Amino acid sequence: MKSGVYLRTSGRETMPSMIVEQARIAEAAGIDDLWVTDHIAIPPDDAEGSGGLYYDPLAILAHLAAVTERVGLGTAVLVLPYRPALPTAKWVATIQALSGGRLLLGVGVGWMEAEFRAVGVPRNRRGAVADATLEFLHRCFAADEVEANGQPFFFLPRPDRPPIIVGGAPPHAFRRAVQFGDGWMPMANDPATLAAPIKELRAQAVAAGRPVPEVVVLTSLPFDDVDAAAARVQAFADVGATRLVQAGRYPDTATFARAMEALAGSVARSSASSGGA
Repeated sequence: MKSGVYLRTSGRETMPSMIVEQARIAEAAGIDDLWVTDHIAIPPDDAEGSGGLYYDPLAILAHLAAVTERVGLGTAVLVLPYRPALPTAKWVATIQALSGGRLLLGVGVGWMEAEFRAVGVPRNRRGAVADATLEFLHRCFAADEVEANGQPFFFLPRPDRPPIIVGGAPPHAFRRAVQFGDGWMPMANDPATLAAPIKELRAQAVAAGRPVPEVVVLTSLPFDDVDAAAARVQAFADVGATRLVQAGRYPDTATFARAMEALAGSVARSSASSGGA
């Protein structure tokens, strides 16, 4: 089981220096991955908690690639219909190259009607736009020369394609994950709720001749009870999860550091109790 954490990249009290400090704390604690969220245009009537301030996830990960060395860098999730396919592919390839292959591309179709209005994309087209972007990404990472809108061009740099982890609910997320992705990213606090969906996703992958998919779970572990946290990590592993991403808001870096120690400890205890499986 690998461990990850949502970095705090929103809210008017969130400063660039805080984001960098979080990333370095998590890396030093042995956390495997850092994950950032994506909101591009929060409306004034839905800004409680954030004040409308969200840093762009791709810009944040490019910045963190320069100030970290080992830790994975993930989007959870990048809303594909918000951005044109070619500039998105260029961002993805550039971050993958600059980070030395550490990018984990979590993707989704989005949900907030106001944001779709702001970017000028019909919400009822979000699935089709996401599929077209994913198809284009695969073409870009398959060859140095690509064609878009009838125009051939070089897609360089062209590092290894990052893993694509699809967020959302079945059946659409499963179809997308099997066709275009390498895994699924659900949200859950109860491992039992994922047992049947993970079994179904694996069956679909086998039927399509695809590798066993990753399952990256967004969750919130109970760090006030170390034994309970470790037991929940093990329960997620037992139903087929491969990574856990701790979600939460941290008022300061000291609280964040304690959470990272608890997360690393919970995963280590779970691994030890299962014989390192």
